[in-house]
Amino acid sequence: MIVLLALGIELSPAHAVYTGPILAAMPALASLTMGPKGTLSAATGALAVTLITAALHQSWGGLVYSNLTAALVVSVVSVTMSRAVRTRRQSELNQVRRVAVAAQQVLLRSVPARLGPVRVASMYLAAETEAQIGGDLYEALQTRYGVRMIVGDVRGKGLPAVRLTAAVLGAFREAVHYEDDLVEVMNHCAAALRRECAVPGAVDQDDGEEQVEDFATALVAQVPGTSVVEVVNRGHPPPLLLRQGRVEALMPASPLPPLGLEDFIVGPPTKPESYRFAPGDRLLLHTDGVVEARNRDNEFFALPQAMEAVCSCTPPEFLEQLHQALIRHTQGSLADDAAMLLVDRIDEEAGTQVDAAAASSNDRPR
Repeated sequence: MIVLLALGIELSPAHAVYTGPILAAMPALASLTMGPKGTLSAATGALAVTLITAALHQSWGGLVYSNLTAALVVSVVSVTMSRAVRTRRQSELNQVRRVAVAAQQVLLRSVPARLGPVRVASMYLAAETEAQIGGDLYEALQTRYGVRMIVGDVRGKGLPAVRLTAAVLGAFREAVHYEDDLVEVMNHCAAALRRECAVPGAVDQDDGEEQVEDFATALVAQVPGTSVVEVVNRGHPPPLLLRQGRVEALMPASPLPPLGLEDFIVGPPTKPESYRFAPGDRLLLHTDGVVEARNRDNEFFALPQAMEAVCSCTPPEFLEQLHQALIRHTQGSLADDAAMLLVDRIDEEAGTQVDAAAASSNDRPR
């Protein structure tokens, strides 16, 4: 804008106004807010205007050459410094992201590949546009009541989200081993969230004011010995069941509010909802960062169609193919963290035979 203003002055009757010092300072000013390319563009514009006006007004002389020399020197220094600052900032951002990912991995432990009658795989995808750790959570544990799993999403990011995530996960990991009622497991998670929110500074802040309410969407599922899956859903995206190449969303019959918003629950206590989950079925638990991922046309990621398009493969390979489809949809730029937990229901006898065959193969000399 300043370059165009200087050019307008030089081409107008007011060309007697001396614009040389302003043009010489342009690259330095541009480097304060622009990257190397922007600084280089400003420097090129300043040099071009100086040359054009000198040729137009035939004002070649020592002063013009001095201005050109000053503009050239300032341009070289400004572009060099801008590139150095950009590199340093990117290095700092990458370091913060690495720390955030490491913290997330400590909080979210790797799930075992086999738990009783199911095979399990998980994946956590950090947002490309954020350096802060997110509030997505998941876990899968073998208990005396069957395989129990949780997936959830705490509102906000940063340390407040980490505190709430740790509270919910800690309550789940403890309650699943002694509560036979899946609803009570969820209630323990809700109580832990409320206790943590009551701690000063535990919740996120907005415009300098502490939020009175914080919440987390969560879904708890249980796979007992029978061919069913029991689900308690508190405001979370429904799990997707893949059976014989078709995907079905396990929508709750009685929707419930997220954890932390228990005042909105009306009526008697709920019971877990049961769905058929036979050998050969696949169940995907996920956070909203997957289904709400958008492309350049602002279209959501079609997760059910992506699941149906994936070839038959192991759970980790299945999640990797979904990951690649998600990256293609968003062109490598996720706006929010995303977590996925895939559960395969297998025939226990057949699964045992497969595991024994794999172990025998691994024991053979190579």
